[in-house]
Amino acid sequence: MEPPSPSPFPPLEIPPVDLWTLLFERSDRPFPPSHPVFVDALSGRSLSFQQVRQQALHFGQALQTQWNWQPGDVLMVFAPNAIEVPPVVWGTLAVGGTVCPVNPSYRADELVHPLTDARARAIVTTTAQAPVVYEAVDRVGLSRDRVILLDQPSPSWVRGEAAPIAAHTPPVRHPDQELAFLVYSSGTTGLPKGVMLSHRNMVANLLQNAAVDKSQMTWEHDRALGVLPFFHIYGITYLLNYTVYSGVPLYVLPRYQFAPFCDTIQRHRITYAYAVPPVILELVSNPGTLQYDLSSLRLIVSAAAPLAVELIHRARHQLRLPVRQAYGMSECAPCTHLQTWPEAISHPGSVGRLIPNMTAKFAPIEGETGRSKELWVKGPNVFLGYLNNPQANAESFDDGYYKTGDVGYADDQGHFYLTDRLKELIKYNGFQVAPAELEAIALGHPAVADVAVTGVPSGQAGTELPQAYVVLAKGHAADAKTADAIVEFVGDKVIGYKKLRGGVHFVPSIPRNPSGKILRRELKRLQREAKL
Repeated sequence: MEPPSPSPFPPLEIPPVDLWTLLFERSDRPFPPSHPVFVDALSGRSLSFQQVRQQALHFGQALQTQWNWQPGDVLMVFAPNAIEVPPVVWGTLAVGGTVCPVNPSYRADELVHPLTDARARAIVTTTAQAPVVYEAVDRVGLSRDRVILLDQPSPSWVRGEAAPIAAHTPPVRHPDQELAFLVYSSGTTGLPKGVMLSHRNMVANLLQNAAVDKSQMTWEHDRALGVLPFFHIYGITYLLNYTVYSGVPLYVLPRYQFAPFCDTIQRHRITYAYAVPPVILELVSNPGTLQYDLSSLRLIVSAAAPLAVELIHRARHQLRLPVRQAYGMSECAPCTHLQTWPEAISHPGSVGRLIPNMTAKFAPIEGETGRSKELWVKGPNVFLGYLNNPQANAESFDDGYYKTGDVGYADDQGHFYLTDRLKELIKYNGFQVAPAELEAIALGHPAVADVAVTGVPSGQAGTELPQAYVVLAKGHAADAKTADAIVEFVGDKVIGYKKLRGGVHFVPSIPRNPSGKILRRELKRLQREAKL
């Protein structure tokens, strides 16, 4: 084990306050209360800082009045992006509650587990998601009158604005122990695990990010675009919390779709966009991108999944668009590494340096002889543990360090390069093969529009063959000649044991979760079913 590596940034003082107090009661807020912070990109409706605060307090007070809401009680949010969601989130925190955001695309079977595990007292959703919610709450024994429909006029207390403007102090006495958010992490095996994030975790990560940014974005001049899901930790910290902290207006779309994404940038002169790798891929690959004026964009940030250097260069050269990378996970609220704005240009491929107040260790990996090692991290943003899961907690921590399960290396200046997930590494004849490395190379072939690599059985115990699933670019044929060309293209750029010995198989799309991560479990299932 290498000695611990501290952050290269100066340490910060993390105030011992809850998230509501940091966001809504701060004395140094740089923008006026009338300033719009959330804008519906399609309708133009907006909420100012003051309106968000008022609606949040009204919602929180109604929870107490209607259901005798107590500190620690869990409210589940099961809704797509909308400007009505932020007041619900902060209103719950204002009365000491815990927010549990869940993917609104879940089926009832998938919703039952977090409802039960978190012991949710109520759930906020929309009319479109209501049938799934009603089925799930019936199964877990939660009354249907505990289902709040955001897009219905009743109950009226959801969107009321009669709350007082006076200072408010939430009943959070121990911000380092009391939960602000309970988010469910899919992991690679088993049921999703409830990630317990304290108020201190969230406050720390917000200030850590702000320290690296150094006011590069300003509320007077910048406009951000938010299409990433609010239920994901990436969306919670950056699209919700950081928006209110910085005052930079967030233009909200319900989901990512290419045309509305580009049109919103053009119409509203968006200067900063939050994205995931599939969005970058489409921007550089879709000929329709050239029909839009995206020149207002100063920077686009990519996180939540590995981004190939090839795509970074293409965005820079084709669109004159710098791509900034960040790295983290739900368990770290989420950010551990972040590029400064200049580093987005000077260090393409790096996910940045360790943010302030964090320490990292690099643990050797069995069978790995190169410089890549597993990243372990410690800091004020590292979560309290998994809910109701002592075994996972015991396996995930060592001497206070969280074992991320991610593999990579840091250069002499501390720039971190992510190579893959430990559990997704392919083991070929005792060697570890990183799928992300092969995917990044394959994307350089003109026939490859998108790609995912996974291991397939070799017929020999304990070893797998790297196999690529490829979405073809337009104008290329799904035939043996193309497949062989891709195999050869990758093989020419890697050591022998990393070659695509499992071959290439063409698919219409790559399965991904909402944050852009490749669902390798789905690829393995397809492989088993097709007996490829």
